Amino acid sequence: MNEWDNRAAYYRASPTHAEGDDLDQVVAWCEPGPGVTALDVASGGGHVTRRLRELGCVVTSCDLAAGMQPDVVCQAEGLAFADTSFEVVVCRLAVHHFRDPAQAVREMARVSRRLVVIEDTLLLDERVQEAERLRDSTHVSHYSREELLRMLAEAGLRPLAEAELAKRHEMDDWLSATGCAGDTAATVRRLLAHVSSPDERSWTDTKIVLKAEKTERR
Repeated sequence: MNEWDNRAAYYRASPTHAEGDDLDQVVAWCEPGPGVTALDVASGGGHVTRRLRELGCVVTSCDLAAGMQPDVVCQAEGLAFADTSFEVVVCRLAVHHFRDPAQAVREMARVSRRLVVIEDTLLLDERVQEAERLRDSTHVSHYSREELLRMLAEAGLRPLAEAELAKRHEMDDWLSATGCAGDTAATVRRLLAHVSSPDERSWTDTKIVLKAEKTERR
């Protein structure tokens, strides 16, 4: 059992992941409808999968952690599906965990027939990066808008739309997700002081949602 298996119950119940304007935007840009085939990459608590299924989509979820109970266990950098298997491929709040995000985006493009929708946290500064890594050893890096757009372009994807949305996190709940406590938690709080509320009970980051379509095969 890995770290993500241990966190599965938290992510399934977490309001931050289960709801929000960002989730609504991701779902809408998947262009859901009865019979639409979709792949939810790094599906985590399954919130995108759930919402799309409620709208009639035929959804396959995949995640590296078996404890998240995906339909298929596989890495984002090596998706276990044939080319053009799905009309839409979606990945929400996971790119910052990938060891090779550009390869993961190429894989999403490969298995999509039409659309790819990605949401992740925008790069702000090194203080936030350090706080994220201290809190969660699986955090690799956030990326700038330009870096994410470059990944899409290099994967043969053309951006159709983008949105940036603020997301507030309850500090205690966010720290508890990974068991971050004691001196480490205190350091994380100090590093996030510039993006925290005056009472330090919450902090805010910015999510970017990108909708892209496949270009002609090169």
